[in-house]
Amino acid sequence: MPEFMPFLPEFTPEEWTAIGLSVRVAITATLASLPVAILAGYALARWSFPGKTLLNGLLHLPLVLPPVVTGYFLLLAFGRQGPAGAFLYDTLGLTFSFRWTGAALAAAVMSFPLMLRAIRLSFETIDRRLERAAGTLGAGPMATFFTVTLPLAAPGILVGVILCFAKALGEFGATITFVSNIPGETQTIPSAIYTYTQVPGGEASALRLAAVSVTIALLALIASEVLSQKVLKRTSVFE
Repeated sequence: MPEFMPFLPEFTPEEWTAIGLSVRVAITATLASLPVAILAGYALARWSFPGKTLLNGLLHLPLVLPPVVTGYFLLLAFGRQGPAGAFLYDTLGLTFSFRWTGAALAAAVMSFPLMLRAIRLSFETIDRRLERAAGTLGAGPMATFFTVTLPLAAPGILVGVILCFAKALGEFGATITFVSNIPGETQTIPSAIYTYTQVPGGEASALRLAAVSVTIALLALIASEVLSQKVLKRTSVFE
């Protein structure tokens, strides 16, 4: 460890592997969820269509389902013998079960509702008069969305991204059910903590990784709160 960073704990190679894999999984899950969350958030905030309430409930279902149940459904659907898993493997060569990509999928499903809720609320707080003004100046629906609506919703979208990343980084139940706990492949920080608590002498490693999780989660909550306050200030200007 560099001499100018004596305050940092000395992580073992296995711990660094778990941390790196967790960050990789969380980033992948967040990036994969973002376009879907923007589309779904806009649709739920602005459109009226049959089954809207049901769709909203289904999209938020991972928040209330036991994570193990969600992981089991993912295993049934995206396992090698599942309908979606078999199709993706035969057509694109993608494998999710017992792979880090499956960990990213599980993290994306579990963290998606948090991102969706933040983005939907952000779209709902936008003053529609600003969009109508853009229309009177000749901007079409798509141009208005990308030049007016999306920039105004950016703080809420960023809040959703932060919350999704933090949740994906700490996902455990669905991940271990769907892709197991394979060191170097699917063993993220929560899985590694679970493993270390089950072996003699693993308390120090578990404590170091737990400290990493707490630090990242706390920073994410602080960042989302700061951005939320900025959103409230922005909306109060137009009231």
